[in-house]
Amino acid sequence: MLKRPVILVTNDDGIYAPGIKFITNLAKQFGDVMVVAPDKPQSGMGHAITINATLRIQKTNYHGVETEYACSGTPVDCVKMAVNHVLKDRPDLVISGINHGSNSSINVIYSGTMSAAIEGALEGTPSIGFSLCDYSSDADFSQAQTFIAHLIEQSLKNKMPKGVCLNVNIPKLPAAQIKGIKVVRQARGNWVERFEERQDPYGRNYYWLTGEFVNFEPEACDTDEWALANGYLSVVPTQADMTAHALLNDIKHFES
Repeated sequence: MLKRPVILVTNDDGIYAPGIKFITNLAKQFGDVMVVAPDKPQSGMGHAITINATLRIQKTNYHGVETEYACSGTPVDCVKMAVNHVLKDRPDLVISGINHGSNSSINVIYSGTMSAAIEGALEGTPSIGFSLCDYSSDADFSQAQTFIAHLIEQSLKNKMPKGVCLNVNIPKLPAAQIKGIKVVRQARGNWVERFEERQDPYGRNYYWLTGEFVNFEPEACDTDEWALANGYLSVVPTQADMTAHALLNDIKHFES
């Protein structure tokens, strides 16, 4: 009898979020699923790890799998804890998500969802981060179920290069309007941010970060932003190496 793949599922919205519930149930058809996820929302944590506080894990039974823990740390902590402490063997696939909201373009560097996937890749395991471009609490994750299942299946069959994971974003569209999957690059864009100044009931000032995303290349048809705007799931191969390789020779004059 063939051994079923071991799939580690985590996220940044917390172990009780609807997105992780959906992806865990879907992943069960492809292997033995184990869940280690934050015990509370950890959005926007990026690749943060806990080094000046204790980490705790607690057995849970929300997802109906044998190995399931809520972790007090960040999404990256969850992957590290799972791979180095909870699991007996390295998993065959790490899935992070499904996140509420987009992690396309520059959002990838802030994302706890994607940082968990990147950590999985750094640990030597094929990894996928899934995000749905819908922030609502009642978001419908089933609209892209066929495509999500295809990506999980392909990731198990065709191993990615070590250190590389997939950043998958799903458009907020009914199933009938989703055209397919596009493998693309990360769009160049940025957030135009501002801090709203408000007052608490005691008259003390506090600040709330707001802003809007600006796509610097809206006409480029090979980017994640274009794919999402045109009805496709975007798939971007992503890695931790942030070296600007094209500039290495151009700045040799800095050497002494």
